[in-house]
Amino acid sequence: MMESDKLEDLPFEEAMEKLEEVVDQLENGDIPLEESIRLFERGMRLSRLCGQKLERLESQVEKLVQENGEWVKKPFAPEEDGE
Repeated sequence: MMESDKLEDLPFEEAMEKLEEVVDQLENGDIPLEESIRLFERGMRLSRLCGQKLERLESQVEKLVQENGEWVKKPFAPEEDGE
């Protein structure tokens, strides 16, 4: 099984934890260049995966709101920092 297949199966929370681990390792800065590149590529895959999962969840929230006749369908938009 390829690593990308394993990543796709991760729940959102686990994917975020793994992404945070990759960022921590890259920020540490004392790893060889080849390892840094490998970690960066893994981090990019995890970042895309998390983004895709969030988009799917956002779509599900919109559908749920739309299906409830008492509520008005509104797109989900997280609050911006500082607002």
